[in-house]
Order: sequence, then structure tokens, then C-alpha cells
Amino acid sequence: MNTIISKITIAALLSGFSLFAVAGEMKDASTGNAKIEIKDFAFNPQNITVKSGEKITWINRDEEPHTVVSVGKKFQRSPGLDTDQEFSIIAGAPGTYEYFCSVHPKMTGMIVVVKP
Repeated sequence: MNTIISKITIAALLSGFSLFAVAGEMKDASTGNAKIEIKDFAFNPQNITVKSGEKITWINRDEEPHTVVSVGKKFQRSPGLDTDQEFSIIAGAPGTYEYFCSVHPKMTGMIVVVKP
């Protein structure tokens, strides 16, 4: 069984995939950057865990504009993002950060920041 897991891990690393992607979080393993795609009126992944100091980037893949707004103003609000536009922040202090789209308030997400 360990041989199979080792082979899967090696294959994932050689193909450029992060093991975080398998767990449902999109991260660039080489830089520690987290990516959140806005598509079909949803944040994907909806919940993500990052380390303090990591860069988090949202990219809008919808034809409609969207925003990223922190509940409680815990991080900077994005401007309106048109198709293929990006918005990034650097994860701050450890904690839980909820956010939503001010244009479409039913779109919600959560970032859990942990110590590096």
C-alpha cells in the first residue's frame, strides 16, 4: 500500500500537481500561493486553509463582474473584477476570515489562516 501511495505522490509531483489540489484546495506548490477561481457564481474552493504570509489570489472566470469583500472588513476589499481579472491579498494573522461577493451576496467563502 505504501508503494502505491509513494508512486501516486511521485506522479503528482512530476506532473506539477500539489497534493493540496487533491484535497480540494488549489495551491501552487512551488510558491505557496493559493488560487481561488470565481466560476458559475461560486468561489472554488469555497473554503481554503493557508499559512500566514501566503499570497491568496482570486480570478474571475465568469462573464459577470464579482467582488471579494471581507465580513467585518478584516482584509482589503477588491474592486469589481471583470472576466479574467485577478485580485490578491497576503494572508495576515492566524484566524478565520469569511468573505462574499457584494454584487451576489449568496456567493460566500472562508479562509483559515494558520501559523507558518
